[in-house]
Amino acid sequence: MTWTIEPEPVQSPAAVATVRTYIGEIAGRYYGRPATEQEIDAALAAEPDDALTPPAGAFLLARGHADGAVAGCAAVLMMTPTTAELRRIWVAPHARKGGLGKLLVDTAERTAARMGAATVRLDTRHDLVEARRLYARLGYEEIAPFNDSPYADHWFGKQLTPAPVPPQERTAVPE
Repeated sequence: MTWTIEPEPVQSPAAVATVRTYIGEIAGRYYGRPATEQEIDAALAAEPDDALTPPAGAFLLARGHADGAVAGCAAVLMMTPTTAELRRIWVAPHARKGGLGKLLVDTAERTAARMGAATVRLDTRHDLVEARRLYARLGYEEIAPFNDSPYADHWFGKQLTPAPVPPQERTAVPE
């Protein structure tokens, strides 16, 4: 399967549905049972996505080339002029084990670098072992806690390689 990952307005129907599905899945894992609509609403109210809009944020959706169905998401939020936080990294069950998680994180990192980030960070829970393995494989290292989220047990960070400047944005140097 091949994927397209592109920015999506965070309030679009596709983005809203994807985030609700993501929250439902991770809340269900946390509670050990399916999450209720009220629990999903409460989680979204506690951590709204309003800031995930340019220039300080971005929301990315992954879709399959064959059918255009949403297969995952990732978000970037600039916390300081040089530090971005990656959020809402999720791959739909039907798209797992095919490299989409890595592709989403790579795309989110490139997006963060284009926004000026030199460092990215993220948090995750102890029960999300697949996510922790992915982050370690991609060069993330455990760091000191940077928030007081009741749903975070592990905090990771990574230095980014500066984003290359596209040829049309390069300034010619006079000889």
